[in-house]
Amino acid sequence: MQIIGKRSITQHTYTVTVTSAVSTKLKLHYAVSSSLNDKEQGLNINGRCLKVTVCLCFSLSFLNMAEFGEILKSIGEFGLFQKLTLFALCFPNVILPFHFASVFFIQADPDRRCNTDWILGLDPNLTTDEQLNLTLPREADGTFSRCQMFVPEDRDIDDIREFGLNKTTSCQNGWVYKNTLYTATIVTDFDLVCDQSNLLEMAQAGLMAGILFGCLIFGPFAESFGRKRAAQIPVFVMLIFSITTALCHNFYLYLASQFIAGIGYGGFRMNGVILATEWIGVSKRSWGACVTQICGAVGQAVLAGVIYFIRDWRMAQFATAVPLAVIALYLWFIPESARWLLSRGKVEEAKQLIKKAAAMNKRTVPDSLLEKIVVTETQKQGGIITLIQSSVLRKYFFALILGWFSLNVTYYCLSFNVGNLGLDIFLTQLIFGLSELPAHIICIWLLEVLGRKISLMSTLLTGGFLCILILAFGQDNAVAVTTLATLGRIFANWAGSVCNVYVQELFPTSFRQTASGLGSIASRLGGLLSPVLNMLSIYHWSIPIVVYSSFMFISGALSFLLPETRNRELPDSTDEAENNHRKKKTATKQNETSAPLQVKSTKL
Repeated sequence: MQIIGKRSITQHTYTVTVTSAVSTKLKLHYAVSSSLNDKEQGLNINGRCLKVTVCLCFSLSFLNMAEFGEILKSIGEFGLFQKLTLFALCFPNVILPFHFASVFFIQADPDRRCNTDWILGLDPNLTTDEQLNLTLPREADGTFSRCQMFVPEDRDIDDIREFGLNKTTSCQNGWVYKNTLYTATIVTDFDLVCDQSNLLEMAQAGLMAGILFGCLIFGPFAESFGRKRAAQIPVFVMLIFSITTALCHNFYLYLASQFIAGIGYGGFRMNGVILATEWIGVSKRSWGACVTQICGAVGQAVLAGVIYFIRDWRMAQFATAVPLAVIALYLWFIPESARWLLSRGKVEEAKQLIKKAAAMNKRTVPDSLLEKIVVTETQKQGGIITLIQSSVLRKYFFALILGWFSLNVTYYCLSFNVGNLGLDIFLTQLIFGLSELPAHIICIWLLEVLGRKISLMSTLLTGGFLCILILAFGQDNAVAVTTLATLGRIFANWAGSVCNVYVQELFPTSFRQTASGLGSIASRLGGLLSPVLNMLSIYHWSIPIVVYSSFMFISGALSFLLPETRNRELPDSTDEAENNHRKKKTATKQNETSAPLQVKSTKL
């Protein structure tokens, strides 16, 4: 369709000639209100009055463009092209859990004593028992102190034997560890014990802070430079700083390296899902988020096996870097999002990718469909302004990010506490990973059967209920506590899959990446606060459980405010997003029912 406009400023009218595909011409008289601020104007076609919506934030032009959902149906909504892209972007999630190895498998309070080898300089022939008796004070129960030693004195060994040492101090030359579960951990390498034990929570929080900043940085980055680059660069960051972390011999260097690796983690986890989802049709869109979560569950189970055999956190870092190097190479060849290319006016690049996708799916794209992909109007990127201006989108956004925050607080409080649940840590980690696999597989089916809204409400409320049930059994029942913690973690992770799908479907293209980024920031903030929340257990073990269970209940109830988006096309404009409770009508149906003509935002 060709649209030609002519403007008369003095008369405030438009004369428009429309030439359709069958060369039928209509004379239109476009009567414009004298007020330049009016957004609703009348349109007469052969005497018939219709309504046209003109958004003043756009240049005054018209658009003839195929909906991207129609293009996906033509090239195949979930063909070989989408499956390969999805696998390429989801497989790294098998490796991502390895970044948590150094803070999960730690044995926080290992058996130890102060290093008192100074006394061997006075008498190298001392037995171990003599050395300990002369240099370490005893606790009330008769055992040697694990955090105190006698102050070294420059005296004769016989004098020390006869009169002993009286002044005590904290360990001055490090510790000697024994009967440890691991060959090396950050606790034993950096001596995170006694008065330094709180630094362990700092290590956990540092990684989570990096993930939060990754979402904050690579969300806007993806809007400006594309989803592809925003998925590739974080992998290189993780590769470099996985190796750097393994080589750190200072805790604060380790902390800085883990923080930067976390930035890569957060950036890839967010943008990988979005890039995969934007290529998948409406009927299979939930696969993008759920397969990502499935790969993450596999990674959790594999991590338990890797650490069981390696038992050295530095070697685990090198084991993480090897597959990341392979991933960094093949991600160079993944396709860009055609939606993003079109939003940036890169029509020819988008067409080439669409043809490539059609060829891999063994489909043919009609030339008539490709000719419709013409952008004649440039949309200003709304970004966060879109959210501020729309009360409906604000309601959706805050309800969704509260759910995302709550489920991550719960998930990481349980994950960081994996060694304190009472069972073998390797078995518990394996159970955590394997139990999530069927949950995410079922999630793909339930999202299509029950829909997004019911799925999110039920998973949040059920997860909160299972966690609060832990209080009924107490700490001593290890089997019951581990079972309930595993189930609570499953439902929290399940809710995360729903949120990943929901955020793609609730917000328009111009704000989708920003919404996803802000949602990821909220979720990672929950992960960042989880080590701090776990520290409250020193006052009473039930406090963290009550807090994160309450968050789950509140966010589950507020999810009632969200609309159902199952089987809906991704919204391309704010108007479509605000009216998500109504099914989008195709142009054909509008013509058949003589529905009012609307000029909306750019279809991407």
